Amino acid sequence: MPEGDTVYLSAKRMHAALAGQQITLSDFRLPQLATADISGSTIVEVVPRGKHMLMRLDDRRTLHTHFRMDGSWQVYSPGRRWRCPAHAVRIVIATANHQAVGSRLHDVALIPTAEETSLVGHVGPDLLGPDWDADEAVRRLLARPDREIGPALLDQRNLAGIGNLYKNEALFLRGLSPWTRLADIGDVGPVVSLARRLLVANKDRWEQITTGDRRAGQEHYVFERTGRPCRRCGTPIASTEQGDPPYQRLTYWCPSCQPPAP
Repeated sequence: MPEGDTVYLSAKRMHAALAGQQITLSDFRLPQLATADISGSTIVEVVPRGKHMLMRLDDRRTLHTHFRMDGSWQVYSPGRRWRCPAHAVRIVIATANHQAVGSRLHDVALIPTAEETSLVGHVGPDLLGPDWDADEAVRRLLARPDREIGPALLDQRNLAGIGNLYKNEALFLRGLSPWTRLADIGDVGPVVSLARRLLVANKDRWEQITTGDRRAGQEHYVFERTGRPCRRCGTPIASTEQGDPPYQRLTYWCPSCQPPAP
């Protein structure tokens, strides 16, 4: 699932393959960018910003993409067969040595680099970024103390990079019900710190493992384990929708290990 760690690793690999390279071909398969052409430009850098990716060009333009639930970027050597189906491809960018293929991407925009804040300026401190500031993330969370912690962690305006997987896993490990009000937690700092440690642990691999066990089906404590026994107490894991759009997600929790706040 694309969360902050997935975008971080994708940007890292894209940067390693493409930075400093001139674009020989660009193919935008989206109506709003059907006539766009960035060929001839040189890629300066590819950087993540929470769940956003920014490809900065030497002509002072930035290609912005967002992964949402199913997007991805993949890098291929010339002539190599793509792993993604052709109908899902939204962008193809080629240099002399590589092809970058964007599949099922969302919120795609080509804008002046000076205007990046119009797309990502609202995003809070990035858990994997150079701007990370735990105190600022906590301050933003506590600005709405009556909010439930589950949706609050998904709100990228508070802190950038946590998705549904890390929300569920971090709350289980801290023994907190996803419906606990921020005001009832007291110190939300340990939750933020744990979520960051989980992302950091996975930022250099595609697998998202929170249990320390890489075997298939053993990677997570509660995420996507509805009805299966809790790894701590054996109680069946529960799940239901939580939050309002755009932060509504299927929440997973152990009713025994994560009791509701009194």
